[in-house]
Amino acid sequence: MTRELEIVTVGRVGVDFYAEEPHASLAQARRFQKSVGGSPTNVAVAAARLGRRAAVFTKVGDDELGRYVRTALEREFGVDTRFVGTDPTLKTPIVVAALDPPENPRFVFYREPAAPDSTILPGEIDMDVVRRAPVLWVSAGALAAEPSRSTTRALLAERRRRRHTILDLDYRPSFWPSEDEARHEIGAAVDAATLAVGNRAECEIAVGTAHPDAAADALLARGVEIAIVKLGGDGVLVATGGGRRIVPPLPVDVVCGLGAGDAFGGALCHGLLSGSSPFEAAALANAAGALVASRLLCADAMPTEPELRELLEARRADC
Repeated sequence: MTRELEIVTVGRVGVDFYAEEPHASLAQARRFQKSVGGSPTNVAVAAARLGRRAAVFTKVGDDELGRYVRTALEREFGVDTRFVGTDPTLKTPIVVAALDPPENPRFVFYREPAAPDSTILPGEIDMDVVRRAPVLWVSAGALAAEPSRSTTRALLAERRRRRHTILDLDYRPSFWPSEDEARHEIGAAVDAATLAVGNRAECEIAVGTAHPDAAADALLARGVEIAIVKLGGDGVLVATGGGRRIVPPLPVDVVCGLGAGDAFGGALCHGLLSGSSPFEAAALANAAGALVASRLLCADAMPTEPELRELLEARRADC
């Protein structure tokens, strides 16, 4: 791919195995489907599905699953893989998910003793790409362990808080040595972002409060230009220096709730690059999340722009 990149994401990658049977535990499930996983990687997939030139800074293992990830990103999803490194000793991580219940699936990360994406070194990052990308999407999970923690700090410093430096608050307790360490690292990263997005629990880790308006206020006070607090079934709160609004969700019959946030992220980036207001971009992102929640897989389920527009038009017609 020779065209200039539009969206670059930073953080984890892996392979997801989704149980096909709804309401079956991992102990009960017998059939699984495989897909590319890792939240920031799937944000890049979602953006690419919407026509954006997307790439990801991450790492896989030198194994069959790592080769599957690289091939799928390139050939199936159109994501630039030039920055997908390979660790010669660690295995590509997996996640196993049970639709128990479908709205809030149970899942287990297998990233021991360490995941390749946690070993990215500063010298493996093209800082020119970091500086120039119109959108940089950073998962807070990349701060959980060294050396990716130092690498993520370095690239955020290099970015110098350019517009659309997006921090996904993305808190996974099992990744971190302690909650206090997560609070310190994620809180510090907020000071390098122009947009922060997370659910109420993640906001509590980042800024010390789970109350949506108070969390948005705290993020804006730290210099974030756009604060997005996810409210689950109540939609999202979008706050800027000029005002705030709750953007309502689009109701769907949920098949699997796991990929909705990644679809939201990719569509949010797409909307912002298209010149939409933060509120309009969030509405588009909600539609993307709803469509993916109505499907089983994550990466494979990411919608196209015509699908999003069709859903939004249908919603307007019903109102």
